[in-house]
Amino acid sequence: MKNLVISRRYAKALMLIGKEDGQAESYRDEIGRVIKLFDDNSELEHALTNPLFNKDDRKNVLEAVMQKIDFSQIMKSFLGLLFDKGRIGFLRDVARLYNDFADELKGIVHASLISATELSSESVEKIKDALTKKTGKNIILDVEQDPGLIGGVVTKIGDLMLDGSVKTQLFNMRETLKRGESV
Repeated sequence: MKNLVISRRYAKALMLIGKEDGQAESYRDEIGRVIKLFDDNSELEHALTNPLFNKDDRKNVLEAVMQKIDFSQIMKSFLGLLFDKGRIGFLRDVARLYNDFADELKGIVHASLISATELSSESVEKIKDALTKKTGKNIILDVEQDPGLIGGVVTKIGDLMLDGSVKTQLFNMRETLKRGESV
């Protein structure tokens, strides 16, 4: 949890710089290239994050990578700062959060739709359109299935959760009956 708070702080700081200088999208691309490099070369990520290796040697590796790849001065400084503060291992979380902030800047919101059964593409589009109208933002909808819901759907947009599942309705009905209230 603490790592996420720290990662959010770094992602937000980079986003503020990106907003200010109008380079938010190019920073997204650059940080994405670093993550791709880590994905393609797990040894590189391990070499940069492993505290058992000499810190100066790890810093030299980072600087060599930054020279090989054409990064902006801001990104070089940002990666250097993460390394110097011992936070380079948080880069994946920082990148994910930065992508969310960059999407938000463009008016795009990620939402998840969980249903008990597979939904038709028409149903998914109707739900997506309704969420777009409700939020006033473009919605990217991630659709999942969870048979444990029995029926209905659960939609999550950021911190907002719209739970229309049969499982929750039955649970609420049971609690109401336990309290002796009429249904």
